[in-house]
Amino acid sequence: MWNLITLDGYFEGPQPWDLDWHNEVWGEELERFSLEQLATADLLIFGRATYQGMAAYWPTASGEVAERMNGIAKIVYSRTLETAEWANTTLIGELDADGVQRIKEEGDGAALVFGSGALSAALMEADLFDEYRILVAPVVLGAGTPLFGRGLPRRRLELLEAQPLESGAVILRYAPAPATGG
Repeated sequence: MWNLITLDGYFEGPQPWDLDWHNEVWGEELERFSLEQLATADLLIFGRATYQGMAAYWPTASGEVAERMNGIAKIVYSRTLETAEWANTTLIGELDADGVQRIKEEGDGAALVFGSGALSAALMEADLFDEYRILVAPVVLGAGTPLFGRGLPRRRLELLEAQPLESGAVILRYAPAPATGG
């Protein structure tokens, strides 16, 4: 999972795609991290809403990140979309935990989920994330769509890395903690 959230836990503002706060943290360091992360991946996975926003933006964007985003294989899970026009995208109607597990095992690189709050919640509930990568932005929105807090079961995570950026943001990498006896 890769998500940007505000200090108060929102991954978008009060309106869908209210992401102007991303500009507070975007810069050379985050672009470099994005390219390094994309270089490890062979698949991007989206829910419908995130897919539509990404598909509206990236095909006309330029630069190294845009080239990678447009060239990489993508899956969008949606019960309502009839087509997926963005290059290299496969549309799958229903989320199936066993199918996601097969996709993870078949790839040579990472399968990254960007944004996609509802999809991320379903994947968290099915315990399908090997790693959580969260950028915490030094912004308080006061309202919006929370990334977590969707009735998810309690889960303990282990910190793998904390990387502060010059923007004041911090990239946190977590892995699911091993189950403890008792």
